Amino acid sequence: MKAQEVQKLDLAGCQAQLMLLLEEQFRLRMQHATGQLAKTSRLCFVRRDIARVRTAITVKKETHS
Repeated sequence: MKAQEVQKLDLAGCQAQLMLLLEEQFRLRMQHATGQLAKTSRLCFVRRDIARVRTAITVKKETHS
């Protein structure tokens, strides 16, 4: 997910996207722990996406205050 895509979302959309990413991160961590994860680089990409969404949420909250 690119930063421009995240910026287009509203606050509720960002929070929904964050929940989806956190769930995906949990599933990937479990797969990695059991040795079932084929693409370990996906963990890194999901972590970055989570950081992007959290940053966008913070910016949106500051602009609405």
